[in-house]
Amino acid sequence: MIYIFFFFTISLLIYGLVVFKAEKKQKVNKRVSSIFEKESHQSSVEDKSKKTSKSRIISSLLTQLKRSFKTSISNEKRDRLERKLQRAGNPFGMGPVEFRILQFVFIVVVPFVGFGYSLVLGLPGGAAFLIVIVSFLLAIYLPDYILKKKAKVRSYLSTRELPDFLDLLTVSLEAGLGFDGAISKVVSKKEGVLADEFRRCLEEIRLGKTRRQALNGITDRLLNEDVRSLIGSVNQAEKLGIGMVQVLRVQSNEVRDTRKQKAEEEAMKAPVKMLFPLVIFIFPSLFIILLGPAVIQFVDAF
Repeated sequence: MIYIFFFFTISLLIYGLVVFKAEKKQKVNKRVSSIFEKESHQSSVEDKSKKTSKSRIISSLLTQLKRSFKTSISNEKRDRLERKLQRAGNPFGMGPVEFRILQFVFIVVVPFVGFGYSLVLGLPGGAAFLIVIVSFLLAIYLPDYILKKKAKVRSYLSTRELPDFLDLLTVSLEAGLGFDGAISKVVSKKEGVLADEFRRCLEEIRLGKTRRQALNGITDRLLNEDVRSLIGSVNQAEKLGIGMVQVLRVQSNEVRDTRKQKAEEEAMKAPVKMLFPLVIFIFPSLFIILLGPAVIQFVDAF
């Protein structure tokens, strides 16, 4: 019994020593970690302050650059550029000032890249000068060309989306909704160019514009005759008190007829367009295959 009690006493003493050392080590580690955390927190605060100071410097430089470009653009040019950007769908959320800055960057960077490319290829002075001039002209006309291309793509997409959009709008009106409610219902269910434009139209109406002004804004942002005739018919029906469902149904039929006529027109143009590759590429190959052996025999005979 004495031996058992002695064994338990020694084991408890050893266990206490081990636990005491472990707790002491944990306390030391906690103190060290707290010190390093404070230092890391201070360093992170310093890094954030450095980053914020850098971002403030960059933002101040950008604001000064925007102000200088803004003063150099007249109101007419600003309105014209804003209309072009709206028709292109406001790519990257750019405004007129940002677009002017982008044009300036293109004019500076693209000729420099062309000159560097000519140096890498080891071209003579005349060819290098020609490359610089061509890259300079490309930098001037490329942003406007991209905007025009985007505007055409948006117009084409709106033409494709218009019949289905009109059908859904007609069904919503027949179900008893008002015109604004039907537009909001259709916009919430559809995605695309027309949905975005009519969503913006509803937001402008909520901000205080009249329905006529908001709808006319769509015609300014979309280069589409079908959409323009639709909005003109809606404004006329609202002015004369005609039923909106009948107007939309007629517009839907007209849009489908115009799409069918355009498809037939493109189908009629196809043979004329196929004539040029036939004459340039296929006919010479056929003549060589068919008349080649005869010409060889004729030359051998004489």
